Amino acid sequence: MLLMLAALANPHRLRILAALATGGRNYVSQLAREIGISRPLLHLHLQKLEDAGLVVSQMELSSDGKALNYFDVSPFDVALTPAAIAAAASSLTTNPEP
Repeated sequence: MLLMLAALANPHRLRILAALATGGRNYVSQLAREIGISRPLLHLHLQKLEDAGLVVSQMELSSDGKALNYFDVSPFDVALTPAAIAAAASSLTTNPEP
């Protein structure tokens, strides 16, 4: 849950999830144009979202032989309750990040 919350705390990542949720799966170059950020920055954010289990990727070849990395939203449902927060807190280390 902590990875999910950290991933969702970024406005770019929220826009990426919204674009994929409303427009469906998309490849990196097109998604970068739609959101208005560079491909390297998009890759960074997509990696964080994928690490958190919020998106999935699949490499495909286009008809002209180009490799396209498609991303789609993973089905998820996060119930943020006091019990869920307590369970997540119990997994924290004693040295929190600065």
